[in-house]
Amino acid sequence: MERRNPPPGGRDGKSHPVLNAISILDTVLAKVETFILAYGILLMFLNTIGNVIGRYLFGQSLYFSEELNQFLIVLVTFVGLGYATRRGRHIRMSAFYDQLSDRGRKILMIIIAAVTGAVMFWLSWISYEYVASVANSGKVTPALRVPLYLTYLWVPFGFFLTGIQYALTVLRNLRDPDVWISWEAVDSYDEIDGTAAGSGEDRE
Repeated sequence: MERRNPPPGGRDGKSHPVLNAISILDTVLAKVETFILAYGILLMFLNTIGNVIGRYLFGQSLYFSEELNQFLIVLVTFVGLGYATRRGRHIRMSAFYDQLSDRGRKILMIIIAAVTGAVMFWLSWISYEYVASVANSGKVTPALRVPLYLTYLWVPFGFFLTGIQYALTVLRNLRDPDVWISWEAVDSYDEIDGTAAGSGEDRE
């Protein structure tokens, strides 16, 4: 799938202040997500390895290891939602979609992105209410004794970031030509077709 992120302009190619601001915001969010995912996975790895070393070499596991990994799994999963959507790496069932014309695929993509984005924002609100109720309960985690709501705080945050990405997908398709599956990924199979053709030539 070909990827490109052209200057934030419309069909006339001119830059627009609002689109410039959106592109800057998206770039900042991408860096934040990348930082959280990279160091979240690294910390999960170090925590697991440290727990194994402590258990088998010193006979003593890290008492907080399982709890910390649970927190990191929630963090990586829900922050990763927005990252995968930005990169156009979410799962798509495209049997019907692929049969449409370019205009039909663009219209369908706008509808899909708009509906999915609305669902993401709704889930963000629902999960926020749940996190708020957990925070009001005053519960803490068993091992680290930190407020329990901090474990679930990333759920509404991740849903909200994902909703933003789908909203940006709608905007990109309304402003620019081609069919965009995210703010920075255009729907294209040129690379795949070229790879397949190259493989056929190698076999010959």
